[in-house]
Amino acid sequence: MAQLAKLPTRLHHTAYVTWDQERNRRFYEDVIGLPLTATWCESDELFGKVRTYVHTFYSIGDGGALAFFQFADPADQAQFGPKMPPTPFNHIALKVDAETQAGIEARIEKAGIKPPDTFVLEHGYCRSVYVTDPNGLILEFTRDHPEADKIARERRADAHQELKRWLAGDHTSNNTYR
Repeated sequence: MAQLAKLPTRLHHTAYVTWDQERNRRFYEDVIGLPLTATWCESDELFGKVRTYVHTFYSIGDGGALAFFQFADPADQAQFGPKMPPTPFNHIALKVDAETQAGIEARIEKAGIKPPDTFVLEHGYCRSVYVTDPNGLILEFTRDHPEADKIARERRADAHQELKRWLAGDHTSNNTYR
């Protein structure tokens, strides 16, 4: 197994493009509960021309953030605008506790967001609430199983072996927590 000298300490931010910063703010701040903590209004030489944009940051508990761009020039917006693939397998997952997860679920319901734009999966090793943002980005709010540390040790111990087994054609589930 390859060893890294030092791992990154946390996600600083992940960035996306939005078509509507105010609609985005209402979703992230009012529905999800992530505070808007920075708005940068900028013009930079990027990819061969000057681009003018606003860049917003919504904080998560570890100091990281979700960030969103919106461009002043409609041509820039069209070039870089959100093109989220319509699949739940492309998403960002954020760890939450039971109280936070329940609060997010209540605000999603109060906002009138319904399936297929929201759903819950009981993975066994965690419980996940999924919701689609105004840009088509799927967010997952994950609450770990009470024995998450034990489960993580088990999966870490056999991670390479299980990957080899699966790639060799044995697709038997190893999730005994459902």
